[in-house]
Amino acid sequence: MSALAIIAALVIEQWRPLGDRKAVHGTLAAWASWLEQSFNGGERRHGVVAWLVAVVPPVLLALLAHYLLRAVHPLLALLFNVAVLYLTLGFRQFSHYFTDIQLAVKSGDIERARMLLDQWRGASGVVRAREEVIRLTIEEALLASHRHVFGVLLWYLVLPGPSGAVLYRLAAYFAGRWQDAGGFGDFAQRIFHVLDWPAVRLSAAAFAVVGDFEDAVYCWRTQASSWADPNAGIVLAAGAGAMGVRLGMPVQEVEGMQPRPELGVGEPAEGPFLDSTVGLLWRAVVVWVFVLVIFTLARLL
Repeated sequence: MSALAIIAALVIEQWRPLGDRKAVHGTLAAWASWLEQSFNGGERRHGVVAWLVAVVPPVLLALLAHYLLRAVHPLLALLFNVAVLYLTLGFRQFSHYFTDIQLAVKSGDIERARMLLDQWRGASGVVRAREEVIRLTIEEALLASHRHVFGVLLWYLVLPGPSGAVLYRLAAYFAGRWQDAGGFGDFAQRIFHVLDWPAVRLSAAAFAVVGDFEDAVYCWRTQASSWADPNAGIVLAAGAGAMGVRLGMPVQEVEGMQPRPELGVGEPAEGPFLDSTVGLLWRAVVVWVFVLVIFTLARLL
């Protein structure tokens, strides 16, 4: 059932992307705002309570609905799983930015590419060179694919029903939402780090398998730990090594120059590496699904 639900959700999303995802994000934002107003007293224990109230009920509800529907008919449970994965999993949650930037770079409209990158990363107003625009776009795509596809896939498979997909996406959302909330956001950051720990390693392993394995593993082992967020560093280092491109390096932001180590080996980021990124991500998804299908068939036989 897991393999079929994942394949169905990916196919449906490519065929008919969810058009009202802004409504989903708006509902989450309103829910998060209410939690902040109700529980944020500036202390860590307040953040723990808020996170439990925010995440545990939807996860349990998804689990309960899965088992109830499966008791009625397995097909209903399958349809429910596909629906939840359709909401939580997929390239279309970020790929429109990447595709538009890719088209702008190919047409030579770097100003539009800069504007789109600012919208994706958060407006900075910094005028970036062409190579930097491409480099940051690749970084955003690697991280977004991990958090919207590979991390969701892992936890969907680990926990029963679609509860793992709901858990991972909500944990990722609240970790990002409360990252600057001081003590209130500490628990959200820590719990997401724990959930992300196995997911980043499987994402990196998938990049290595479908790309340059030796360079991906070398960059993963020698460069990832130098990144500010080691989990993100693993994804970026392995992806850069797999494609033979150099990522990272210092960038100018609103608050000043951000010192970032160099990741990857090979050539500076140029337009063709945007196409390489798309190929790497799709090959990695195919490998995940293929392995899952093999395990499913083996279990059935």
